[in-house]
Amino acid sequence: MTSTPSISFAKPGTPKKGSVIVFCAEDGALSDAARANDPGKTMDRAFPVADFTGKFGSTLEVLAPEGTGIDRLVAVGVGKVSALDDYAWLKLGGVIASQLRKSAEVAVILDLAGASVDGAAAAGVAAGVLLRSYGFDKYKTKKDNGDKADDKKAAKVTIHCADPAAAKKAFADAEAIVGGVVLARDLVNEPANVLGPVEFAAQAKELEKLGVKVEILTEKEMKKLGMGALLGVAQGSVRPPRLAVMQWNGGKAKDKPIAFVGKGVVFDSGGVSIKPAAGMEDMKGDMGGAAAVTGLVHVLAARKAKANVVGIIGLVENMVDGNAQRPGDIVTSMSGQTIEVLNTDAEGRLVLADALWYCNQRFEPKFMIDLATLTGAVMVALGQTHAGLFSNNDELAERLTASGTATQEKLWRMPLGSDYDKLIDSKNADMKNIGGRYGGSITAAQFLQRFVKDTPWAHLDIAGTAMGSPTNEINQSWGSGYGVRLLDRLVRDHYEG
Repeated sequence: MTSTPSISFAKPGTPKKGSVIVFCAEDGALSDAARANDPGKTMDRAFPVADFTGKFGSTLEVLAPEGTGIDRLVAVGVGKVSALDDYAWLKLGGVIASQLRKSAEVAVILDLAGASVDGAAAAGVAAGVLLRSYGFDKYKTKKDNGDKADDKKAAKVTIHCADPAAAKKAFADAEAIVGGVVLARDLVNEPANVLGPVEFAAQAKELEKLGVKVEILTEKEMKKLGMGALLGVAQGSVRPPRLAVMQWNGGKAKDKPIAFVGKGVVFDSGGVSIKPAAGMEDMKGDMGGAAAVTGLVHVLAARKAKANVVGIIGLVENMVDGNAQRPGDIVTSMSGQTIEVLNTDAEGRLVLADALWYCNQRFEPKFMIDLATLTGAVMVALGQTHAGLFSNNDELAERLTASGTATQEKLWRMPLGSDYDKLIDSKNADMKNIGGRYGGSITAAQFLQRFVKDTPWAHLDIAGTAMGSPTNEINQSWGSGYGVRLLDRLVRDHYEG
């Protein structure tokens, strides 16, 4: 399996072995600490030959540099120092991870000419190393070269910086975030034969070790609550549904909680409205919203967030069976509203309808945010670089957008309105679960809005970003863990203490 590097922090120094990584600004200037690791001035000669100018994310490697005992000296470009922000340090950590290769020991000299680097930046670099190093190969018995896939010894990465104590303190929070992202990635990447609703619920239950209160509602309990929409999706599978309720109470007892709700369709065949065979294997990731909510609760508990938080995930499998619901069936949701199911492949909104109503009724939260790999239509509209944002509250939408910009888990606000809402009116029930060919992501959001009353609410359609999205400096995985860093930033900036 992929090994995770160990991270430590130390004062600036001149390592005698292993690999050394230094930073270079866009003008090609190296700091004194960087030059101390290159007594033979190898970089001065190599930069012009390789046309290396310190452009952000660029690298230059020198093997067995003159005058040292180290194996490799690598320069990493940081671009304009004035442009470095939290996400830039994270990305630079990812660039470093791409240079680890088979090195057992790696020293990162985190120093820049004419600029100070604080502990938060060092922690960001460390987090970027860990995020980029993630890989999901637990089921491979052989390496790509044919050797047995024994665990490779993890690299030891030491980050040399001005204030190691401050960096270590900042890294405690950063490490919690990495843990939540990794959990979300693992959940999305797991094959559906391993991760069913019951198994996913057990993963949520593991958060009790961090102080989270976790309840698991069974099919029997959901029937008593009247969750006909969620249960209708699950009835075609031999695997029973679950609803996991996670509570982190880190705020004041009198404070209302904030709530996050995730779609957890562990596999989506489309039901009777079956999907095409090509690409159906990707539907193991149709629980990306539930994975993000679970990862977020992990982060908040691990870093002891001063907030009261509820995370609810509806866990079902949508399969084709003699007992599966049919197009044209009418189900009654927990809210009492009836739904004509015209397409059994528009199932995620049915799961969320009952989960949102349950959340609102039981907890009366300040706001609810749901995450779901809900529609292919949002990918047609936005591609795979932005998730769709729908909201009934401008302040919540603006805060989410700002958090997305800061973390580069970007959002784009989409419209809601009565002209779209009427498209899901049904002649035979209170509503239908699809609205026609056009505006598919919008009519799906309009459907969900009918289950939130006046509570501030936002819906994030993450179909294009949670799985199979383009890789980048901090993620090389099919399951991206999208939403964990975004929502942690939202909580951190606006809803703690």
